[in-house]
Amino acid sequence: MQNLQPNMDEFLPLRDVVFNTLRQAILTGDLKPGERLMEIHLADKLGVSRTPIREAIHKLELEGLVTIIPRRGAEVAQITEKSMRDVLEVRRALDAFCVELACDRITEEGLIALKKACDTFELSVQTKDVKKIAQADVALHDIIAQATNNQRLIQLINNLSEQMYRYRFEYIKDSSQHETLVNEHRIIYQSIVHKDKTTGAEAAKTHIDNQEKAIIRQIRLDRAKNGMAPSQC
Repeated sequence: MQNLQPNMDEFLPLRDVVFNTLRQAILTGDLKPGERLMEIHLADKLGVSRTPIREAIHKLELEGLVTIIPRRGAEVAQITEKSMRDVLEVRRALDAFCVELACDRITEEGLIALKKACDTFELSVQTKDVKKIAQADVALHDIIAQATNNQRLIQLINNLSEQMYRYRFEYIKDSSQHETLVNEHRIIYQSIVHKDKTTGAEAAKTHIDNQEKAIIRQIRLDRAKNGMAPSQC
């Protein structure tokens, strides 16, 4: 929790600043699954009263990022296989569809932006900075979604991206997967350039499938380290 610093915004109410700060800390792993969220400690850390902390925790519970346990209090929700599969199952279908539409609809400007995003991702991988890599990955996929020119689809992708960020972050922490990510992005990019819907859609699905496998390994490894039985919940 050492990186927990409020992102002050003069246009936002304090409760929203606290909520955004805690939410970002959970999504990026600064607040880890199972970590207790003690109001007094968080209030002291962020320099606020307990009221906005309490309100933020309630909103995070509604988003499924926090769990309230009787006689224990609030803690960061565990990343489970079931919740991860539910998100990735939908994202797999939507990503493939996005690539197919992008093959038909992407503009020259979009192709230039996508090539730049691929290059930026590769450079970010070299830094070994997980947050930079995750941000570059999100930016690349956002360009593909925008290329569909389908606002409803873009909205669905954006909503899922936020839910998926925790899982993507877990995947990207495994540096052994970085070269695979780079190669998959290259295939998706080339498929869109050549308007090859079949190859592009399959590459998008494989991209998600590999994430799912790697995250499940990490979930099971973490549970084993903590002396917990495997869980599908």
